[in-house]
Amino acid sequence: MAIFDLHRLHVLREVGRTGSLTSAAASLSFTTSAVSQQVAKLEQEMGVVLIERHPRGVVLTEAGHALLQYAEDIDRTVEAARAEMGEFAGLRRGQLRLGTFPTVGASLMPDVVLAFRARHPDVAVTVVSARRDGLLERLRRREIELTLLWDYPWQQIDDPDLTLVRLMSDPTVLLVPRDHPAAELRSVSIDSLRDQEWVVRDEHPVADVLSRVCRDAGFEPRIAFAANDYQETQGMVAAGIGIALAPKLALTALRPDVVAVPLAKSPKRRILLAHLANRRLSPAAQQATKVFQSIAKERSSS
Repeated sequence: MAIFDLHRLHVLREVGRTGSLTSAAASLSFTTSAVSQQVAKLEQEMGVVLIERHPRGVVLTEAGHALLQYAEDIDRTVEAARAEMGEFAGLRRGQLRLGTFPTVGASLMPDVVLAFRARHPDVAVTVVSARRDGLLERLRRREIELTLLWDYPWQQIDDPDLTLVRLMSDPTVLLVPRDHPAAELRSVSIDSLRDQEWVVRDEHPVADVLSRVCRDAGFEPRIAFAANDYQETQGMVAAGIGIALAPKLALTALRPDVVAVPLAKSPKRRILLAHLANRRLSPAAQQATKVFQSIAKERSSS
């Protein structure tokens, strides 16, 4: 299939519009010889005669007029493409697909979505929530463009396929009933809690955190209740079944009868924003990254 230079179509259009190689050359800031050569090359590519030379100028042949019509269509298509890409680049349209996990899906993510929509109301935002493996799978399948992730110092994410942006640290806090002796303390050490019974999330990273900090203090935690989520955890803590650990970001809806007490030498998880290292971020995702960083900075300083 023949491949031709679109710039030569533009030259042909000027020749047809002005009716003169010289006038077309002046309009295009070319020499007359250069215009003539471009038209000749286009005729060679098309395999037909496109202009007829006369003493007072040139006229397009029937084939020239037909090709010129295609040239006009091409110009309109190119301009439409430029305009549409400009809308994407200017965030006047498009889609932003994000991933999150539950504890930040109820805390950090809503603030990010609200702030992004306020700045870019014409960009559609969708969010999916899953555990870490599910988020990474969706990222690799390109079902989402950005995702929030977390890790702890003893199990940091190290994946060359990912670009990670550290947003903030999320400390682990102690949850106790309001009438618990620790409720009035400015902070508490895990060593002072060896005689307590615990409520823990079943098969959840916070259970690993509890085991690690207790073992580092020289004891094994006595588990009184395995909860399914942090609201159930809080309910059992309020009822006096046991005390619990939780990431601070998981406590946006803290019960009035439960107190979150800072934990001395608290394990902190990193809250990360991830995208595929080999994927160029869309303008919407680039702007969203800035919003994530801004909101995270506000949260860290509050």
